[in-house]
This record gives sequence, structure tokens and C-alpha cells, in this order.
Amino acid sequence: MAWNEPGNGQRDRDPWNKNKRGAGGKPGIEATLKDVAKRLGKLGGPGGLFTILGIFVLAWLLMTSYTMIGSGQVGVVQRFGAYARTIGPGFHFKLPLPVETVQPVATSRIRAMSDQVRMLTRDEDIVAVDFSVQYQVTDPQKYVFNVRDPDGTLNEAAQAAVSAVIGAQPMDGVLTGQGDANASAPALATLQQQVRDQLQHVLDGYDCGLRVTDVNFQSVSPPQEVKEAFDDVNAARQDRQGLIDQAHAGTSQEVPLANGDAKRLAAEADAYKSERVARAQGDAERFNLILKEYKAAPDVTRRRLWLETMEEILRASNKVIDGSDGRSVINISGEHAEGQPATNLPGVGAVAQPGGDDADKEKQP
Repeated sequence: MAWNEPGNGQRDRDPWNKNKRGAGGKPGIEATLKDVAKRLGKLGGPGGLFTILGIFVLAWLLMTSYTMIGSGQVGVVQRFGAYARTIGPGFHFKLPLPVETVQPVATSRIRAMSDQVRMLTRDEDIVAVDFSVQYQVTDPQKYVFNVRDPDGTLNEAAQAAVSAVIGAQPMDGVLTGQGDANASAPALATLQQQVRDQLQHVLDGYDCGLRVTDVNFQSVSPPQEVKEAFDDVNAARQDRQGLIDQAHAGTSQEVPLANGDAKRLAAEADAYKSERVARAQGDAERFNLILKEYKAAPDVTRRRLWLETMEEILRASNKVIDGSDGRSVINISGEHAEGQPATNLPGVGAVAQPGGDDADKEKQP
């Protein structure tokens, strides 16, 4: 019997039957595909379409009815676009989309932005300032709803604040960053604080829920065309400061020496003063004693004073005074020095030269 003749064994003898039945009598790939297509065709009716839609709706509800808020964040819940509530970190249930949406906002993270502005200073010179601003979200509701682009708004406000503060200062004070003694050019730290205060004031006016934590100037430099000239100016300023420091060092050495000399001279003057005062007091006391004796015996006191005075005057003299009109015999010793000039004293009697004869004696009235 031919393989394709009708009969009971025709199916078994069909060489292409393996495409329809697999090993062990199981349906093949083609049969499986046809079966799936047939089942999908049944779902294409009205009842099957509603079933598919119900499955999709249920899955949508399950997937959009909860939210997860990370650590350091809060979730701003919007109901049909309007603010509903604020939720903290963790797992939360909510109404499914599009009824409620949640926007996470990082509140504990410090955000940063940096930019560069070129501006005119008070003395009409151009300066370039590279700055950075660190800020933090303090009110998530205001951050989301009050301003369309709060981060961009902060950037624009920071540029305006830097331009306003730096533009009011002279260029030399801004470049050196040390300020002036007359407060016409504040120090760089003071300028940064002024920018921070002014920027926070602007943000508070916008009510955008942001707080500025820090403002830093990375670099403040003149334009490249005049940079060499400003470098020369800075070098000259450093040389001047070096000379001032040297002068202060010399002053710190000389002033203590001068103070020491002044104290020494003052001490010597005090000692001389004390000596003169003591001597004057002693002379005054001695005069009072002599006066007392003089009042008691004027002639005796006068004679004694005269003798003491003559003794003091003639102590080192080689002359002898004779007050007896030559009636006394005076022996001249050889202890007196020779060759000294004669001294004529008024009011004396006779003066004898040592080593001379009696005829050489002079008589004086």
C-alpha cells in the first residue's frame, strides 16, 4: 500500500506528521501557536476586552497607590495639582494616579551652585569673581509651589547680590581682600557675609523656602589684559608692608632701651634731689645751732667762726698769718710746700715766707 493511500496507518506513515505531533503524542509548536491564537480570538469579544481592561486598571491601582520616601527627604503630596499634605521618610499609601502625585524633596542635603560674574567696581575697573553658594531647603511646600524654578532663581539672585556688593567696593580692596583701616574697603570675609545677607533677603522676598548657609569667593582677579600691572602693584604693596614691619621691629627694640635710660635718669635725679634736700636740711640745722650759740655769746662765737673759717681756708696753704703785729715769734716748719705763689688775704696781720730772714717779713695793717 502506498504511503499516501487511505487507510488506518496513513497518519502514522505521513513523514510530515512530526510537525503536528511531538514525541509521545504531544502537540507540536504549530499546534500550540494555533491554540494560543484561538484563545486570544475568544478574548477579542466584548467580554474579553472588559476583562483585559479590568486587569490593567487593577494593576495600575496597585502600582500607584503607595510611595517610598528616602532618608533625608520629605514628600509633597499633590491632589489634582494642588497641595494636599507633606509626608516624611518611609512607606506611605496614597490615592492612585492621577488623583495624587508625590514629589520628593531633599531637605537635609546641603545644595551648592557656583558661577562667575564680571562687573565694574566703584572706581570703574573690571573684576571677575568666581563664587559658590551653599543652600538648603527649609520649606518643601514653598519650594515646590511658590517659585517655578527655585534653583535657577537662587542663581540669578546670587549673581545680582555679588554684583551689588563687589560693585560698591574699590578694586584694590577687593583684590587684596584685607580691607582698609578707614573701612572704605572691607575685608573679603565681610564682603562674603554681605553677599549672604543680601541674597537671603531677596530669597525671603520670593518666599521660596530656601536658606543660604554659606557664600565663598573662589577667586577675585582682574582681567587678563591688566593682570601684570596689578601683580606689580601687589608686589609693591608687599614691599611696603615689609618695610613697615622692619620699622616696627626697630621701634620695639629702641623703645625699651629709651624707657630704661629714662628710668635711670629719673632715678639719678631723685637721688640727687634727696642728697641736696638732706644737705640743705643739715645746713639749716647747723645754722640754727650756731645762731643759738651766737645769741648766747656773740663775741666768742664770732671769734670761733673766724678761726674755723681761717683754719679751713689755710689748711693747705704754705703761708703763716701773724695776728700779733709781729710781737710773736713764729717758727716756720719745713712741712709746707715751697715754690707756691703768695696769697694776700685782706684783714690779716703779718705773713712770713718760709725759709726767709726776719728782714723779709712783711707788715700789714
